[in-house]
Amino acid sequence: MGSAAAALGARALIDAGAGALASWGMAGGLDPALAAGTIFLPSEVIALQGATIPTARLWRERLRDALAAQAPVARGKLLTTAKAIGSVADKAALFRETGAAAVDMESLAIAEVAQTRGLPFIAVRVVVDSARDALPQAVTVAADSAGHLHMWRLIGALARAPGDLAPLIRLARCYRAASRSLAAVARAGSLAPYAFPVTPDAAVT
Repeated sequence: MGSAAAALGARALIDAGAGALASWGMAGGLDPALAAGTIFLPSEVIALQGATIPTARLWRERLRDALAAQAPVARGKLLTTAKAIGSVADKAALFRETGAAAVDMESLAIAEVAQTRGLPFIAVRVVVDSARDALPQAVTVAADSAGHLHMWRLIGALARAPGDLAPLIRLARCYRAASRSLAAVARAGSLAPYAFPVTPDAAVT
């Protein structure tokens, strides 16, 4: 979780022979029209200041067509920030300021590595908490830098802020919806053939 870890992983994948990079996972919704579980294929990844990197159009369009039969697919800009955006008010402000439909903490870092190495890049994200859902502070406190949730931290955070319990239950429902959508993407198969069209001869070999 986070830009530094994402960039490190992206460089390691390229060093191991990867010919394209995908940022895969979950995102927070900024556009109120995006419900939990929405598959989001952004046309570009942006930062709060400056950086804007487009995703690979043909790859994105091929994948969108493959997924359309299984689930609706949303498009737009994806914002990458240094920390999780938890409050409904902060989400609304970022939506107004940037026009981004969703937010994550990794995609721009991966896009920058891909751009530096001259490789195709795409982001495949699924909305977990919508623009109307507050992210409980207990969750951010309980997660480590790798994104793993520590139960003892969560219990301690809930003991200090019991009001986070109801939002946490709602978030669990949203997470289940997002997980089902990620499974739908997985059922479309490896993302690689959509990035690199396979000819009949190449398919055999």
